[in-house]
Amino acid sequence: MPKIKTHRGAAKRFSLTAGGKVKRKKAFARHILTKKTAKRKRNMRQNTVLKKVDEGGIKKLIPYL
Repeated sequence: MPKIKTHRGAAKRFSLTAGGKVKRKKAFARHILTKKTAKRKRNMRQNTVLKKVDEGGIKKLIPYL
């Protein structure tokens, strides 16, 4: 079987944890920040784990990470 190419766009956005879960950044943290509360902006700085239902598709895009 040939090797699978990594989707470079997905590789820049997602990474894997030691347990094999997919890690991602939170959305809506880039602009129009003045109307968002400090608590909300602080929480958006944290990474989070992808939901189980979305995990399979992303893992196919990043097979070797």
